[in-house]
Amino acid sequence: EVQLVESGGGSVQPGESLRLSCVTSGFDFTTHDMSWVRRAPGKRDEWVSAIHHSGRTTHYAESVKGRFTISRDNAKNTLYLQMDNLKTEDTAVYYCTNEPNGLGTRGQGTQVTVSS
Repeated sequence: EVQLVESGGGSVQPGESLRLSCVTSGFDFTTHDMSWVRRAPGKRDEWVSAIHHSGRTTHYAESVKGRFTISRDNAKNTLYLQMDNLKTEDTAVYYCTNEPNGLGTRGQGTQVTVSS
């Protein structure tokens, strides 16, 4: 059974940082390009970032470029999203997925709330 479990969300103030983690199982993580997507209240899913299965290539949405960093540890089957200089508009539930376009299997998500 494919499983993805996100964690690391929380409530922070603008300008602060969070690091999300996504522990995976049930599929070969080392051969899957992975991604993060988010869903803000009342909005559609927004693709955030993707990473090649080797970890060598990354892609970001313009809205997060320069502030977020995606990474992975293939030895731990774990995907990460380092989020710096958070803004109120980053408030959303964040999901990791096992497809680079954000349309793969996803976990239950982790809530990120940015508010002053």
